[in-house]
Amino acid sequence: MLISCEIGEEDYVYSQFQKIPEVKNCLVTYGSYDIVVELEAPKDLDSVIASKIRKLEKIRSTITLRVTS
Repeated sequence: MLISCEIGEEDYVYSQFQKIPEVKNCLVTYGSYDIVVELEAPKDLDSVIASKIRKLEKIRSTITLRVTS
């Protein structure tokens, strides 16, 4: 996922992602997006995104990029 958050809140949002079990990797970036998150969910990824990620404080927008193997 590509995450845009409120200005100056990257570290706070990053720390919140560290608490979500489905988050496999999380990086703070600079540019159009503030954080890149790699998720892995065995079944219902949509539910994880809707209930755990999009409801986090300080997030402005998300873009989900799905990769299947």
